[in-house]
Amino acid sequence: MGGMALHQPGVGDATPTATGHQARVAALRDQLAARPPGAPVRLAKPTSNLFRPRGAATDGLDVSGFRHVLEVDPHTRTADVEGMVTYEQLVDATLPHGLMPLVVPQLKTITLGGAVTGLGIESSSFRNGMPHESVLELEILTGAGEIVVARPDNEHGDLFFGFPNSYGTLGYALRLRIELEPVRPYVRLRHVRHTDPGEYFAELERACSGGDVDFVDGTVFGPRELYLTLGTFTDEAPRPSDYTWLDIYYKSIRQRTTDHLYTRDYLWRWDTDWFWCSRALGVQNRLVRLLVGPKLLRSDTYWKIIAFERRHRLTARLNRALGKPPPEAVVQDIEVPVDRAAEFLDFFRREIPISPVWICPVKQRDRRRWPLYELDPDTLYVNFGFWATVPAKPGQDVAAHNRLIERTVTELGGRKSLYSESFYEPEEFWRLYNGPAYRALKQRYDPQRKLLDLYDKCVRAR
Repeated sequence: MGGMALHQPGVGDATPTATGHQARVAALRDQLAARPPGAPVRLAKPTSNLFRPRGAATDGLDVSGFRHVLEVDPHTRTADVEGMVTYEQLVDATLPHGLMPLVVPQLKTITLGGAVTGLGIESSSFRNGMPHESVLELEILTGAGEIVVARPDNEHGDLFFGFPNSYGTLGYALRLRIELEPVRPYVRLRHVRHTDPGEYFAELERACSGGDVDFVDGTVFGPRELYLTLGTFTDEAPRPSDYTWLDIYYKSIRQRTTDHLYTRDYLWRWDTDWFWCSRALGVQNRLVRLLVGPKLLRSDTYWKIIAFERRHRLTARLNRALGKPPPEAVVQDIEVPVDRAAEFLDFFRREIPISPVWICPVKQRDRRRWPLYELDPDTLYVNFGFWATVPAKPGQDVAAHNRLIERTVTELGGRKSLYSESFYEPEEFWRLYNGPAYRALKQRYDPQRKLLDLYDKCVRAR
């Protein structure tokens, strides 16, 4: 099951050449020009990795053709990729060359364009930052209907740096040129248990600055059960573990002190069970897994189940029949400086009944400024990922826990990703996400407001 099978982009589709790409760009520009004046513009995407409500997009722009890996250049260690290419496609195209993207977000169906405009993170982020930091060039369809090529040093440098965290409200990435880095066939893992949060985050910081590991992340199962997972590329390994079917990766963290995975399987170690969220869907039972088979144990399958539940509101109906208030969904990723991480974890343990929690360190690669999601380039941050529902008390604000998390993250000098629901008031939102810089970009690249405003999209969920 692992290995480095070559994906062949474009099989059965238009030939993934520069000519084919330009034809797709022209057709998309015609779609945008044909829309009625003032009509909001969205992508007609069949799937999404967002955890917040989205407005209906039945008449959205058809970008389904933009899913080609146009080129992988092993000499320059770069790839030219269309915006709707998934990381699964890209990894399958780069691994045969002994290369991978500098940051590979955890879920196979996350797209390149989505990860750059909406941010992303993984266990290489302590040395490589976020996906947008390894982008060399962006081809963007703006809200004004123009096709622009944005680079750090050209006339559209403001859009290049302002595109991350804009969530498609300034334009859509049609093509990206990104950096790649070399890999080895296997990843050796060490799962190191800690019982003291202060010592745990101190050790995490030392691991990130030591230069002798390639990947760092962690899993917190309880107040005195914290695991730091350190990954190192290696050319040789004993029999690699397989977490693509019957065995479950996150459970192995408590059972093993060392482990080995094929590099491809390491990159997708979380996808098989959507971290640990598959347990809510009943598929962590070994018999169920045996019957379902490995092809369906993946995040896009779970997304379809969740989409069905949302359409039919099955959980809400059941709670109403039982006379219970609906539970509050607390699905968030936040970053706080490493020296405040133990403080945040203590708050979280006291106030938010969710376990496990994912830990991932991140530090900006260089001193460049990304105005819509500014981090201190000299600071190591710790990402906390938590995804579950919590019981709501009668009469309690339906977003009480989420609002409390937002306030606490701000107080600790952190930032919150906008891929899920947000509850900020407008003034606070624009203070945190650089309203003046955003408005200047909006005026230049979408003056008629054909695309949604960032606050409307991420908080009002229009």
